[in-house]
Amino acid sequence: MTTGTDTLIVPELREAKGRWGKTRYSPPVSSSDIRKWVIATYWPETPPPIYWDEAYAATTRWGGIIAPPDFNPFAWPVHRPDFTTLPGPKGVRLTSLNGGQLETYGVPQRPGDVIAERERIESFKERQGRFGLMLYLDVETEWVNQSADMVRRRISTYIRY
Repeated sequence: MTTGTDTLIVPELREAKGRWGKTRYSPPVSSSDIRKWVIATYWPETPPPIYWDEAYAATTRWGGIIAPPDFNPFAWPVHRPDFTTLPGPKGVRLTSLNGGQLETYGVPQRPGDVIAERERIESFKERQGRFGLMLYLDVETEWVNQSADMVRRRISTYIRY
């Protein structure tokens, strides 16, 4: 139960709404990274050749290897990014739940692409729930390639109480 506060919507949360955070960049996507990703995700089946066979991929509309939509070029960071916590009331310990996500995909990633990622709080709302006062946050994550083409947009819903 959330106690000791009348609201979970603090001024810092209102100020952060709609503002993009700092952009981070992936290392260049490589065909080797794509190949390892699809071997792992399709195992024990053979992945579709568009993801690993240069000769086959050259005959497709893409003219070369592409990454599957779920490929994450940020999956193997040398240094862990310093994720900041979401703003909340001082002195109130909140539990967080994953409320789900909605993915929208644009152009596929290709070898040589450098992906830029940024996030912002898109919206929030508060309501009384079974566990007391609950805050629903929608956080937008945007990925674009070096040509500013949209690669992926994710809306993640976080539930805090």
